[in-house]
Amino acid sequence: MNKILEKFWNWYERHYTLNVGISAFLFLLQLVHLYWLSTHVVVLRVSNRSFFDPGNFWELIILLVDYTEIPALISTSILYIHSFKKNKNSKDLLYLFFINSQWLHIFWITDEFVVEKFTDPRSSFLPVWLAWVALVIDYLELPVIYDTLKRFFRILFNRSKF
Repeated sequence: MNKILEKFWNWYERHYTLNVGISAFLFLLQLVHLYWLSTHVVVLRVSNRSFFDPGNFWELIILLVDYTEIPALISTSILYIHSFKKNKNSKDLLYLFFINSQWLHIFWITDEFVVEKFTDPRSSFLPVWLAWVALVIDYLELPVIYDTLKRFFRILFNRSKF
């Protein structure tokens, strides 16, 4: 098993720029989902009015983009594990926590629950504050998106990995 991991990390290191680029791109796509979440779901809850009603076609596109979150979580987790192995810093661990808290949101506190709870607070026995927790979890992606983009552009322009 150690040889397999060693081969994987060697391959990852050789293709580091590509791997960081893929992670950054996949997480950058999540901005589409966060935009919808902010301008439709949150604003609807706060002001009882939506600033973005995408329609069926664009809602499908947003849904498809949201599914890129799973490969984004995996690739970015690998990125931060790799970085932590090299540098042993708390920021990498914090970002690993941020992005892996998304699993809780994906499999338990879903967007459907948030939308239902915000439009009809009696839609389930779960409390409305849980929907707000899900939103906070979603927004924990923002520092990770920024950091992966920063890493990618630093590599491209400075040819420095860290």
